Amino acid sequence: MPKTLIDKIWDAHTVRTEEGGRTVLYIDRQYIHEVTSPVAFAGLASRGFRVARPAQVTATADHNIPTENQHLPISEAESRTQVETLERNCAAHGIELFGIGHPRQGIVHIIGPEQGLTLPGMTVICGDSHTSTHGALGAVAFGVGTSEVEMALASQCIIQSKPLSMRISVNGPLAPGVEAKDVILYIISRISASGGTGHFIEFAGNTIRSMSMEGRLTLCNMAIECGARGGIVAPDEVTFKYLGRTDPQWLELFSDPDAVFDKEYSFDAADIPPMITWGTNPGTGIAIDGHVPANADPKALNYMGFSAGQKLLGTPVDYVFVGSCTNGRIEDLRLFAELVRGRRKAPGVVAWIVPGSKLVERQAREEGLEQILNEAGFELRQPGCSACLAMNADKVPAGKLCVSTSNRNFEGRQGPGSRTLLSGVTVAAAAALNGKITDPRDVFKQKS
Repeated sequence: MPKTLIDKIWDAHTVRTEEGGRTVLYIDRQYIHEVTSPVAFAGLASRGFRVARPAQVTATADHNIPTENQHLPISEAESRTQVETLERNCAAHGIELFGIGHPRQGIVHIIGPEQGLTLPGMTVICGDSHTSTHGALGAVAFGVGTSEVEMALASQCIIQSKPLSMRISVNGPLAPGVEAKDVILYIISRISASGGTGHFIEFAGNTIRSMSMEGRLTLCNMAIECGARGGIVAPDEVTFKYLGRTDPQWLELFSDPDAVFDKEYSFDAADIPPMITWGTNPGTGIAIDGHVPANADPKALNYMGFSAGQKLLGTPVDYVFVGSCTNGRIEDLRLFAELVRGRRKAPGVVAWIVPGSKLVERQAREEGLEQILNEAGFELRQPGCSACLAMNADKVPAGKLCVSTSNRNFEGRQGPGSRTLLSGVTVAAAAALNGKITDPRDVFKQKS
């Protein structure tokens, strides 16, 4: 019987199927961080359990840590406690930890792929919703709750219902100034923030095939923002080059030609413009030169301070954030640096440029990107989740408008009362340079 790629990986990791259809699923790699692991470790301790396979668990500090002066103790008491608790738990159970200052530290969904810990055909979990990122390497990866974090630590297995399958195909060349972030924001705007609910998405088509691995990581990172369980891209030469090796088993990781998906969508890349969101969920994306929909949610409009039918171009911007597990990779920093080279940041804009890992930070310095940023009036900060979710010191003040390359624009996501417009790196760079929402295609014209 023909199988989808998701079927192949899921079935290969099924230990048994429980009465009622739920699967006992074996997990190849579990990632943990300081926020969702303490309660799980406390549960293990209360039962007298040890971590079953510590070599298959990788820990890092990312959510609560500051992005400057990381050599100093964390000033915020709760954040400091969570990071210190992670350190103690990892030491007690023999788990490798990439803590603050470690040369391999970084955002959990960036360090896994960049260090070859996530591989094609794996099952991957973390107590973090954007674990879907790892699917770009051809892995079935998804976020889990704290009870499942504990379950996997104790048994290397979790109990899950097998998701439905969806294939989203995008074909054709992307227009200049359009990047992977625009593709996923466009897709979510078309199928809605709940359109993928209950499904695991395979991204396919020659547009996806032509993307770099870092673009694919951005794509899969936001698969859950349409309600999907996760996203995946079949491994190919791009994957193997990124990993620096090929395994014969990886060559079998593709959906069979006759495989049937529960739902399918197809999009033309020529229809995708640079995107920006206007509302309070990632499904509110519009073209950078488009208008807020006439039927826009009044509650979201009131929070954001916009009106139905309004054009966002020219709207003043207070903050710009480039980073997170969505767009904090070296390719993102290279693109941002190229766009701002020889220019100056708008004086009224606060910009946080945050690498996703120590490796990205080091590359940015070695490649001269930090110097370019400094000359343009920007500062390269230190690795961490930063303003993606404001669990650290990087908070956007109430009422301020932030163009952000992160993944969520919920009310208060970047700080109580903050207002977030999601975008790709090019839109963020244009906003940082001009102090207002600007069409990045104009920036490209001026740079050519």
